[in-house]
Amino acid sequence: MKTTPMRTAPRALLALTAEDLMTSPVMTIPQETSLSEAARLLSGLHMSGAPVVDEDGRCIGVLSSSDFVTWSGEAEGGTVREGSKVTRFISPWGEMINIDECADNEISHYMTHTPITAPPTATIGELAQVMVDAHIHRILVVVEQDRPLGVVTSTDILAAVARADQE
Repeated sequence: MKTTPMRTAPRALLALTAEDLMTSPVMTIPQETSLSEAARLLSGLHMSGAPVVDEDGRCIGVLSSSDFVTWSGEAEGGTVREGSKVTRFISPWGEMINIDECADNEISHYMTHTPITAPPTATIGELAQVMVDAHIHRILVVVEQDRPLGVVTSTDILAAVARADQE
């Protein structure tokens, strides 16, 4: 039986770091932002998540579409009066979520409190392994005292692999 030899990734790809791959500056959500305001912000910017920061700019959590889906599953069903403005968030799976039906609008009750972070020097392999192990699609790149510097997504890693394949 003939086997195809395995291609090894070029060293340039494996030498890429979080700093090479990240989107920066990163859009952050202040912790005092309401859930409905955060949903409008993410939706308006076509983003699926962002770090939540305290008054000193330190990352204290992350709010993502998964958090909205979790909230949606726990909330009581309700009816919307005709003519009223409704804030809705569309999850990645196409589910429509009515944010305004939420009685408790504090972002801290819905965000992920322990976000996965990495230093700017983390390699592409390290980032990919953390994403696989944690079942996540974004890692926050932080510097001194957990201040967000950027974000690396699974799409950023795939784009780097695709570019390396083109070379």
